[in-house]
Amino acid sequence: KITALGIQKPDKFLERYPKVQAVTYDGRNFPFPDKHFDICWSNAVLEHVGDFDRQVHFLKEVARVSKRFFITTPNRFFPIEVHTKVPVAHYFPTRWRDRIYRFLGKEWATGEYMHLLSKRTLKQALTEAGVGHPVIIENHIGPFVLDFVVIDKSIKEE
Repeated sequence: KITALGIQKPDKFLERYPKVQAVTYDGRNFPFPDKHFDICWSNAVLEHVGDFDRQVHFLKEVARVSKRFFITTPNRFFPIEVHTKVPVAHYFPTRWRDRIYRFLGKEWATGEYMHLLSKRTLKQALTEAGVGHPVIIENHIGPFVLDFVVIDKSIKEE
């Protein structure tokens, strides 16, 4: 049984995946009781939930509603931003980055669209969220870390 959670009405998603339960929520508190799910998978969502405080809140919610979880998020220091496929623009201050994205026709990636994390910031967010024993795996492309996979190891096998 799979449940998808999102902030937008899932009409097209449900057409494609009619057997998946899709739940729309306000973007803050997950509408599920504690430990409702055996496992939660969040693939490249954390960088889209907002600033650092919103990311910490998101991590708290993931840990609250699931017995185990794994999360992926791109590395802020990978030289090509994975959503836009634009090299190094994400290293610039927001105003400059947004100008570059607009010039390249990628307006959708401007403003609050993403807040990429470094490994250090990711660790800090996990600590502030109270995640017990996270393991962070680095996926490499050559010498560069493309993204991180976080696995919560705080729950022992039953």
